[in-house]
Amino acid sequence: MENDELFMNEAIEQAKRAAQIGEVPVGAVVVCDGKIVSAEFNTRETDKNALCHAEIKAIDAACRKLGGWRLHKCDIYVTLEPCPMCAGAIVNSRIKRVVYGAKDEKAGAFGTKLDLNACSLNHKPEIVPNVLGAQCAEMLTRFFSTLRENK
Repeated sequence: MENDELFMNEAIEQAKRAAQIGEVPVGAVVVCDGKIVSAEFNTRETDKNALCHAEIKAIDAACRKLGGWRLHKCDIYVTLEPCPMCAGAIVNSRIKRVVYGAKDEKAGAFGTKLDLNACSLNHKPEIVPNVLGAQCAEMLTRFFSTLRENK
C-alpha cells in the first residue's frame, strides 16, 4: 500500500526510542482506518518483563483505545518480523495485515524461522515483508555491534 513506508517510518522512530534507552531497537505501530492508534517500542530490559515486546504493547494500547480485543480493521507495522509470542497475539487479535521490515532469522514466526500462517488457525493475517527492510536491519546490526564493542 502507498502508506506502508510512512507508517514503517513511524515504527522506525519508535525503534530509535528503544535504542536510546539501551533496548533492542524494535518499534511497532497499529493503524486503523489510515490513522495511528498506538505506537510502542521494546521495554523488556527496562520493565524486566518478557512480555514487553513492541508488538504486544502496541496491541494492548490499541485494544484499550479502540475499546475491544478484535482489531480486524487494523494493520500492524513492525521493524522486525514478529516472534512466535507476538505472532500469536497478532492472530488472536485478528489484525488484518502485518507489515514488517527486517526478517528475524532466529525467531521470525511469519515465514523465516517458522510460519504461524501455515497452521490451521482461525485467522491468517496478510503478511507484507521487507518494507524498509534494509534500514530496519541496519539499525539492529548497529545496535548489536555497539553492544558487543562495549562488553
